[in-house]
Amino acid sequence: MLLARYQHELIEAGCDEAGRGCLAGPVFAAAVILPPRFKHKLLNDSKQLTEEVRYELRFEIEKKAIAHAVASVDNIEIDKINILNASFLAMHRAIEKLHLKPQFLIIDGNRFNKYADTPHHCIVEGDAKYLSIAAASILAKTYRDDFMKQIAQEHPEYHWHSNKGYPTIKHRETVLKLGYTPYHRRTFRISDPQLSIF
Repeated sequence: MLLARYQHELIEAGCDEAGRGCLAGPVFAAAVILPPRFKHKLLNDSKQLTEEVRYELRFEIEKKAIAHAVASVDNIEIDKINILNASFLAMHRAIEKLHLKPQFLIIDGNRFNKYADTPHHCIVEGDAKYLSIAAASILAKTYRDDFMKQIAQEHPEYHWHSNKGYPTIKHRETVLKLGYTPYHRRTFRISDPQLSIF
């Protein structure tokens, strides 16, 4: 069972990102402040859920969260500042968009660039441990999926509607055959698809 919060004195927001390991598209991040007594039996790490359940949960999270926000950093910015910094920047942008300022942040992962003067704590696999991080993971993932489905219509041959920009063998083969689109991250290694799955 996921925990409601890391600490109980300060207003706490959970943060997570989606799309770090992709060859194409932005990295998205979300920040979520949940009510103290928020519960949902299905809420878990977005990677453990079906697409249908993720979208069902997104509706519940947005309806019941005290505050929530989603932001992104595009592939051009990713190539300039690297994916790790881009992930932190996307989280910063999401936190900035919250209509209620959090006093404490819990971050999925083991590293984070400090946001302003707000204290934070990094939690490895936090999306499987804390409700607000799990909620953030669902918002980041579903909003990124929506974006990838939208741009898939411009470049259907890359199958972003199904692979969402991740480096599947088929995706990498298409890049090697047809080249990059304006949405591809040029600093990411494509490599020979025969070598391994990733």
